[in-house]
Amino acid sequence: MKPLIYHNPNCGTSRNTLAMLEASGETPEVIEYLVTPPSRQRLIELISMMGITPRELLRHKGTPYDELNLGDPALTDDQLVDAMMEHPILINRPIVVTDRGARLCRPSERVLDLLANPVALFTKEDGEIIRYAGGAQ
Repeated sequence: MKPLIYHNPNCGTSRNTLAMLEASGETPEVIEYLVTPPSRQRLIELISMMGITPRELLRHKGTPYDELNLGDPALTDDQLVDAMMEHPILINRPIVVTDRGARLCRPSERVLDLLANPVALFTKEDGEIIRYAGGAQ
């Protein structure tokens, strides 16, 4: 299966994740999720594949999270998914799907466990060096 990344090119973590995919020899399908958001069904499927709750997928920074009072513990999973559907910026990113599973890649190096031939050494945009013990030598 060709890797898939739900990507925001304005996000450094998302750019680093995409770069790690490419440095590992992958040519992922890139979905700019703010331009082409996932359907409700697909979003629920992704949440299930990642083994997280909708609340764990919510992004707080730079979103209407506080204005919508999404920290209210009384809100149901359906209500949180509704909010993400109405405001895709609330969907935390990047989400990567490979034949090894799906994961919210925060930090970006979480993507390496999803790859068949992960890069062993990678330098992030900010200069941080990632050494992956399981990567190719």
